[in-house]
Amino acid sequence: MKVAADAPAVLSVLYRGRLASCNYACGYCPFAKRRDSREALARDAADLQRFVDWALAQSRPLQILFTPWGEAMIRKPYRQAMLALAASPHVRTASIQTNLSGPTNWLADAPAGKLGLWCTYHPGETTMARFLDRCARVSASGARYSVGVVALRHHFEDIRALRAALPPEVYLWLNAYNDLGPGYYTEEEQAWLMAIDPWFDFNAHPSRSAGRPCRAGSDAISVDGDGSVRRCHFLPQVLGNLYEQPIAELLNERSCRRRMCDCYIGYAQRRDLPFVDDFGDGLLMRVPSAWHYQGGGSIENMPSVPLAAPAPRRIMMTAS
Repeated sequence: MKVAADAPAVLSVLYRGRLASCNYACGYCPFAKRRDSREALARDAADLQRFVDWALAQSRPLQILFTPWGEAMIRKPYRQAMLALAASPHVRTASIQTNLSGPTNWLADAPAGKLGLWCTYHPGETTMARFLDRCARVSASGARYSVGVVALRHHFEDIRALRAALPPEVYLWLNAYNDLGPGYYTEEEQAWLMAIDPWFDFNAHPSRSAGRPCRAGSDAISVDGDGSVRRCHFLPQVLGNLYEQPIAELLNERSCRRRMCDCYIGYAQRRDLPFVDDFGDGLLMRVPSAWHYQGGGSIENMPSVPLAAPAPRRIMMTAS
């Protein structure tokens, strides 16, 4: 089917509401075991419904990613929002970042391929067997998903075991642990991690972003609970309000103003990097196009890890 020459481009919308509560207690996350009050949860749910109503009223094609500070998939309003969005013809994909601890049976109620889960495995918060069982349920549901781990040294064995157990068509992404500064990984460790995740180096050694062309602000936006629109999560300037102005008035091509971008949801939008081509319509769910792991036995060659690994300090890892 031919697309009209003047048809609007797909707009990527990253929504982050007020939700800050999480049911996990990861040592590297500032939102571990935080609790939201009933009033805060009700307000977040109302904000979320307002956003869904806006999205469903649009005519241009949308891709949507929920990037909550806390864990949203355990909350019924977010599951309902995902299903409502996935049922709309002009919403190409609806995705969410999750620890995969919430229900999964609802995923099968959406059209196959329209829901995307960006799943993070947190060793120590659940067993690998339980996590893999939930991954199998996602696979059976028809939803698309990727799996990732924060690549701390004491997670290396979990990374090896996870890659060996996951189906080859499931991408295992790795977030670099940069809180201790450059040099955390040896060359041997870096090579091993890149054999598992070929895009790992973009996260471990981010290039300069300032002045580089970026889709953020023209083809992608960030929206918060009150409707404030920004180019991305990492630039504070408010462009306007989603509910007060036509979205077309807020969109403009702009180069990046951030000195360096070390988070996937930011640098994936850069026009000079390969992510739009490599990930296609799986960009927001972090699912590469036509992915099939070819590493073979290389995952067994895990670098030796010092017995006394330093305890991680809490850092902002949720959105990476």
